Amino acid sequence: MKKKLSHYDESGSARMVDISSKMPTKRTARAHAFVKMRPQVLAQLPSNPKGSPLEIARVAGISAAKKTSELIPLCHPLMLSHADVQVKVEEHGVRIISSVSTTGPTGVEMEALTAASVAALTVYDMTKALDKGIEIHDLYLLEKTGGKSGDYRRA
Repeated sequence: MKKKLSHYDESGSARMVDISSKMPTKRTARAHAFVKMRPQVLAQLPSNPKGSPLEIARVAGISAAKKTSELIPLCHPLMLSHADVQVKVEEHGVRIISSVSTTGPTGVEMEALTAASVAALTVYDMTKALDKGIEIHDLYLLEKTGGKSGDYRRA
């Protein structure tokens, strides 16, 4: 059976998918982003005059997950039962892992991806005064569970 894009109708116009007949089930998703920065910038993270970049990025990511339908035009507004963002300093930058869950009729992949991307953008915003060359890499879905399409785990 050939898969097709669900956000288009028969004439090719964009549409919001009708999920009214779908049964609510537990759905989860986790996403990843990496903010690459020089060691000199990493060393200054604890003394950032704007506050803790990692904590602010964490809170920004959680807030973004809750607002995904306001940012992505055809996303459904969802009542999230959980949203979290973990940020970890590593040798070459900051690794971000977001996790989101709901019990609802559609998945939370976009919410997890939005959380990770906004957290990464926030790290950039909080550190750009030190280096405009900071890079955001590797935004992707790590895994999702629940729903008609089943579970997915990135290889």
